[in-house]
Amino acid sequence: MSELGLSLQGERETGADVRSANVTAVMALANILKTSLGPQGLDKMLVDDIGDVTITNDGATILKQLEVEHPAAKVLVELANLQDSEVGDGTTSVVIIAAELLKRANELVKNNIHPTTIIAGYRIAMRESIKYIQENLSIKVDALEQDVLLQVAKTSLSSKFIGSEGGVFCKIIVDAVKAVKMTNASGKTKYPVNQINILKSHGQSSHESVLIPNGYAMKIMRASQEMPTVVAPAKIALLDFDLKKHKMSMNVNIVIDDPEELERVRQKEMDITKEKIKKIVNTGVNVIFTTKGIDDFAMKYLVEAGVMGVRRVDKKDMRRIAKCTGACMTLTMATMEGDEDFYASSVGTADEVVEQRVGDNDFIFIKGCSASKAATILLRGANEMMLEEADRSVHDALCAVSRTMESNAVVPGGGAVETALSLHLEDHARTFDSYEQWAIAEFSEALVTIPKTLAINAALDAIDLLAMLRVRHHASQQGTDPKKKDYKWYGLDLTNGTVRNSVTNGVLEPMVSKLKSLKFATEAAITILRIDDLVRIAPDPEQEGGM
Repeated sequence: MSELGLSLQGERETGADVRSANVTAVMALANILKTSLGPQGLDKMLVDDIGDVTITNDGATILKQLEVEHPAAKVLVELANLQDSEVGDGTTSVVIIAAELLKRANELVKNNIHPTTIIAGYRIAMRESIKYIQENLSIKVDALEQDVLLQVAKTSLSSKFIGSEGGVFCKIIVDAVKAVKMTNASGKTKYPVNQINILKSHGQSSHESVLIPNGYAMKIMRASQEMPTVVAPAKIALLDFDLKKHKMSMNVNIVIDDPEELERVRQKEMDITKEKIKKIVNTGVNVIFTTKGIDDFAMKYLVEAGVMGVRRVDKKDMRRIAKCTGACMTLTMATMEGDEDFYASSVGTADEVVEQRVGDNDFIFIKGCSASKAATILLRGANEMMLEEADRSVHDALCAVSRTMESNAVVPGGGAVETALSLHLEDHARTFDSYEQWAIAEFSEALVTIPKTLAINAALDAIDLLAMLRVRHHASQQGTDPKKKDYKWYGLDLTNGTVRNSVTNGVLEPMVSKLKSLKFATEAAITILRIDDLVRIAPDPEQEGGM
């Protein structure tokens, strides 16, 4: 190429080499996650470069911690993050399915089937799967007698280490999600998970965790011990500036000839802050939160006025408090006329603001928020690692419950959906007389990985269990016998090593989670499968001798 005037500084891999390298990298990632899938899945211990230890079995967290170099494997890391942000749960299974689809696609390419044909087949299979789930495998929440939300939370938590305390946490999670119910402008009911604040405090066991309904809590304490610990009813001001002795701004110098003037300038500096505090307190404010500092001088005035002041509050917390209490964040007190003023309209209200000690830390609780709903879950646990993992587990379960309430549809868990889809797609593949048939058949085989991995992780005979599961699903799909229709809800019972009706046993997952994970996994597999050339550009050799 160089004689044509084209020089490629770097390495180039094409065709089969690239595909094999991509599949190897992706499978290596999926194999790390495989053993952490399901209620009997094992945890991973990750140690970063500083020596911080993370113990988790949440797919997205594991992949975030791994420093992935390979470009194709990075696609899977992004895939897990996408599933985490969109759905919150199912991050491990989405990576396993994507990797399996890729592996099988690579085998088809080796058998001289063009990648474009495989991609078309995968897309057909994905659309058919989604249609089949919506028509045959989903159940409306209203149609079930049992308390579906508790069961969705329990299913989500069953694979985490706090699953043993499931009873306590499920109730906390469902109540927390119900507490933040809101209706948006278009009339849709939403359950925003980010309105639920999760706090962690060392000490006691995890079943001492509590929910603070319609309240907000922060791990912070009041600025001075002389301030009141309880303020009720509370009128809240949110400030984004310092309450300190006024100083002239940068590069402003005052030249003073008379020493007496100096004292008056100092006095005026104090008075400016005093006036500020007076204007705020005159609107009836008895609680002040600021993102900046409050110095001793300003504290004196606040203590005299009986106001609770809290400094160095996180911006994220301030935004949430503003939403809950109806307060507006005040960036400056300056008015258009050049004076300073504080408007009563910026003040928020709550039933009470109180400082309490929980474990080793002081917390500020804002209870009975007036404007919008908020909830806080206070997690207790023996050590930092347990608390971090409990936080992630509770977040996943909160997302699962909120998605269930928004979409109002659930599907059976325990590998039931994947087995049913696998059998249906096998039959569906035979309706195509083109090469796509092979791709659809491989897609159906790839889905079986999920129940297979679930069984292997529980130290059970995967082949035996899968055979039992497939027989039942086949009977429900083919048979006209109405008794066998219920077999389509059957999934794995990993505790007793058999199969059972997932719906009546309360193993349920939100339908959105399954649909999105199928879409995301297929798209990720297609993205990597389309790659047939990899060019690594070599860095410019540094010029000798420097500039």
